[in-house]
Amino acid sequence: MTEVVIIGSGFAGLCMGIKLKQSGCEDFVILEKADRLGGTWRDNTYPGCACDVPSYLYSYSFEQNPHWSRMFAPWEEILAYLERCAEKYGIADKIRYGAEVTEAAFDETSGEWTVTVNGGETIETQALVTGVGSLQRPKWPEIAGLDSFAGTTFHSAQWDHSHDLAGRRVAVIGTGASAIQFVPQIAKQVGQLDVYQRNAPWITSKPDRTIGALERRLHQRFPAAQRTIRNAIYWGLEVRGAGFAGNPKLMKGLEIQAKQHLKKQVTDPDLRARLTPNYQIGCKRLLISNDYYPTFSRSNVELVTTSISRVTENAVVTADGIERPCDTIVVGTGFDVGAGLTRMPILGKDGVDLSEHWKRDGISAHLGITAAGYPNLFFLTGPNTGLGHTSMVFMIEAQVRYVMQALDLLRTRRATYLEVRADAQREFVDDIQDELRETVWESGCTSWYHDDAGRNSVVWPEFSVSYWRRTRKLDPSDFVLVK
Repeated sequence: MTEVVIIGSGFAGLCMGIKLKQSGCEDFVILEKADRLGGTWRDNTYPGCACDVPSYLYSYSFEQNPHWSRMFAPWEEILAYLERCAEKYGIADKIRYGAEVTEAAFDETSGEWTVTVNGGETIETQALVTGVGSLQRPKWPEIAGLDSFAGTTFHSAQWDHSHDLAGRRVAVIGTGASAIQFVPQIAKQVGQLDVYQRNAPWITSKPDRTIGALERRLHQRFPAAQRTIRNAIYWGLEVRGAGFAGNPKLMKGLEIQAKQHLKKQVTDPDLRARLTPNYQIGCKRLLISNDYYPTFSRSNVELVTTSISRVTENAVVTADGIERPCDTIVVGTGFDVGAGLTRMPILGKDGVDLSEHWKRDGISAHLGITAAGYPNLFFLTGPNTGLGHTSMVFMIEAQVRYVMQALDLLRTRRATYLEVRADAQREFVDDIQDELRETVWESGCTSWYHDDAGRNSVVWPEFSVSYWRRTRKLDPSDFVLVK
């Protein structure tokens, strides 16, 4: 039996492995379905791909990175950072590649999970930790005829680098976080670019800059100075979170900034009107860019705001009957955020599948980490732990610390398994949902933060530091321990 099985080798899975290793635990394995670690930063390689959180925060607190070349690091540097961490902390050999978890089932008698890999091999483990993340399964739009398109079609999260876009007529469907990064890049190459927008996103300026060689050397020599900058950025963003997680009226200043940014970059009043969102800022994901708006001033770029009715063999047809020829379709419609934790059967007590349980009762977990009916199962980046204003790496570290306390409780109490009490989970979830009703995320828009039932099962409705406080010390009274 393996003491701990971790699913996924992104920021979450690697952090869990590092902390287990540091605690003296060697009996664990990280299962990765791909042939390389990195999660989101392995899969997303589209032109212009970079983090939209300042680089200083996009690292583990215990492993600052003095090598970032920009304030918002490109994907290649983030991936390289994760690979260095795996090597430095001695967990690279704990990762099994090409190992896709196809089922996990809990045995109440033994108190163990049986994890099935690639549909055949099984691993018995006392504790199962999922670090699969919510941005790992591309979401495709439901458009009539899309599958009959004769040209090349791919999702931005599965970028086809073998397909040369030079001189082509390209249709981009979607204007979310990925599209605003790759659209300015490909516009320079293509012959014609039609960008199909369903809802205009709120976009503010991106405070990006190069981090020069001298500055990087200073960070390497004086890590305390870099930490000071990191802390200043963290608290600056945390203050901005007052509008997201506190009073939505506080978002007005940010909305004024965004409108000024749009007005400065788009002089055409008609185009500016079509690029102006019709919902409260912050309700959907807030984006940052300095080059997205200017892209629409190019002669080879058209913004299309009429809904798509269908796709033919060689064109996209909108509801007004206009047919725009294209030979390439790039889909930038984001991810199926609810599919990460339920892409494989996770069978808890009495064989109840987690996906069916969540369909019936709603996606939820105590502190976003543990769920009643699923003993010794721990979620990283689980339900209602997403953020709209700062770095998820901060949340991941808080969750890993909490899981480590749970595993320590198992050992010290010599328990077979521990399970969060249903009433403790219910109280937490009810409180979170009550808080969400007063936040900007519930101000009337439809976003990927909401599940099929219309409930926000993604966002943490408080400051990130409050999550840190809540998870700082595990309360044993929240759990039932079985020996």
